[in-house]
Amino acid sequence: MNDTDDLIEYPIDGVLDLHTFNPCEIKELIPDYLTACRDQGILQVRIIHGKGTGALRRTVHAILARLPGVDSFKLAAEDAGGWGATIVMLLPEGETGREEMSN
Repeated sequence: MNDTDDLIEYPIDGVLDLHTFNPCEIKELIPDYLTACRDQGILQVRIIHGKGTGALRRTVHAILARLPGVDSFKLAAEDAGGWGATIVMLLPEGETGREEMSN
């Protein structure tokens, strides 16, 4: 068996529901998914992490804070999942945006 036997097709449509993934996959999944969205010109993404204890939400936000292609992110409005989802605004492909700020 090779690595491609384990690949799962996931639609690149701007909505990533983390309920269908193992938590150990999240650190690689989120950057890969956001890169695929940027490649297709999808610049607003909703990541559904659920409400639960907030541990997954904190992990998602920590990952997003480190990604250069992410312009901003915030909890979704109530009609889009409230604090069970995060809305991510991406920069267009080729832009890295947030520059390091010095004191």
